[in-house]
Amino acid sequence: MKMSQLFSPTLRETPADAEIISHQYMLRAGFIRKVAAGIYTYLPLGYRVIRKIEQIVREEMNKKGAQELLMPALQPAELWHESGRWDIYGKELMRLRDRHERDFCLGPTHEEVITDLVKREVNSYRQLPLLLYQIQTKYRDEIRPRFGLMRGREFIMKDLYSFDRDKEGLDESYKKMYDAYCRIFERCGLEYRSVEADSGAIGGSSSHEFMVIADSGESVIAYCENCDYAANVEKATFAMKVENSKSVLQDLIKVETPGVRTVAELEQFFNLAAKQILKTLIYETEKGFVAVVLRGDRNVNEVKLQNVLDSKYVNLVNEDRVKELIGCEVGSIGPVNLQEEIILVADREVPYVLNAICGANETNRHYQNVNYGRDFEANIIEDIALVEAGDPCPKCQGPLHITRGIEVGHIFKLGTKYSAALEATFLDEDGQARYYEMGCYGIGIGRTAAAAIEQNHDEHGIIWPVSIAPYHVVIIQVHDKEEKQKEICEELYNQLTDNGIEVVYDDRKERVGVKFKDADLIGFPLRIVVGPKTINDGTVEVKIRKTGEQLVLPLTDVNSWVNNYITSFLGK
Repeated sequence: MKMSQLFSPTLRETPADAEIISHQYMLRAGFIRKVAAGIYTYLPLGYRVIRKIEQIVREEMNKKGAQELLMPALQPAELWHESGRWDIYGKELMRLRDRHERDFCLGPTHEEVITDLVKREVNSYRQLPLLLYQIQTKYRDEIRPRFGLMRGREFIMKDLYSFDRDKEGLDESYKKMYDAYCRIFERCGLEYRSVEADSGAIGGSSSHEFMVIADSGESVIAYCENCDYAANVEKATFAMKVENSKSVLQDLIKVETPGVRTVAELEQFFNLAAKQILKTLIYETEKGFVAVVLRGDRNVNEVKLQNVLDSKYVNLVNEDRVKELIGCEVGSIGPVNLQEEIILVADREVPYVLNAICGANETNRHYQNVNYGRDFEANIIEDIALVEAGDPCPKCQGPLHITRGIEVGHIFKLGTKYSAALEATFLDEDGQARYYEMGCYGIGIGRTAAAAIEQNHDEHGIIWPVSIAPYHVVIIQVHDKEEKQKEICEELYNQLTDNGIEVVYDDRKERVGVKFKDADLIGFPLRIVVGPKTINDGTVEVKIRKTGEQLVLPLTDVNSWVNNYITSFLGK
């Protein structure tokens, strides 16, 4: 491709609404253009990256015996009513009506459609296992679309669905996809971690997210360097330390604490560490009010809490509502003598806190020497705390570390959640009808491209991994009026192209400095410069974008050197 013909409108200034690096560089380098909030056009360079990621995904899916199909984006509401998700999914579901006033949605995912298809077309255990996937545009009405391709209302996704006869079969399909995802992200040249995750609105028994490590990531990951444990903080747990205290249980005392509301103020007032203080928070759910009690040095993991309560939502109650409900200010709430109609949920560490401090449910009063079992009991005791850096790993007790990541893939064991809801069955060896054991497996194609930039860039522009770069090489002619340089550029361009190397020849009548800046901004893995030295001594300058290393190579060696360099990154 000649640069003079390439539709790649680069920008010198960063658009005001581009907040993160990938969004900025994809706009500036001419990869995407905004149509509306969360909706983008992929320009030729951007679409080449998308197609390369799609091809890697296809190859790895096909290796595992999966078959590609294409389902409609427009889905009838009846299927979503059958699964129960029409109301549960919320406002992110793009809903519309046809001319006959029938309800439809634009699919954010395809569990209902694929389950209905298999229900109609597959009826025997002999047809299982079955792995079906598609690469398709999805739709979600994000409340705040932002960060370019990271959080859009329209996005490209690979979604695969597995159908098995039993849990053992599901485990095998899940393992196949787990291994395939590892291969995909390795081939995309990304540093990633697979982490245990919450299943969210998709549902199911277990799931893993695949996170590209990046400081700009919206997700927070807890991981251990001493073993393979890693989990999204929404799911992460830790080994509980139970101190063998010899403390004697002291008598319960009510203490006047004027103006003392926060854990920090209680620490100072009582001269005790935060872990000796029990804080209580009030939440509202569709099932009623819930009081949550945990150590003062801990924070509530609301995803864990919602799962423990099996509720549709958990909302922290504001101060005015707390006063009306409990009769005191927020800083004085406690679990002792709490109203019976309020469900009390205690974190698993709470029973081991001896002679604790907690609110007395009277403004400016606290209890001293509170002990679980003697002074109060919870309706539920579970792990509901957010993990913190330094907490002991649940596998090996080593210290946990916290980092940020970008979710690019998510796999789920659905079990019979959808097959049971949609009455999708097959006949086993004994002629008995059984529900399919299902799994679903998604990869955000555009998010993967954006995540690659977040992880691979510098102050000059993008540093694409070779396997997903829009083109492998850019050839730059130093003096556009020098015919001999032009001849060498075109000959080198043809040689490399004939070898299967993807090349852009920058033949524009621009200053060489402009060409260098655009090459770095776009992120070509290799830059070959043909200039006066090429004419004088038969050498060219080759710059490796990733390392910044500059080599001077004989013109006669360039073809083989570039071919070896590029193919070394494309092993399949």
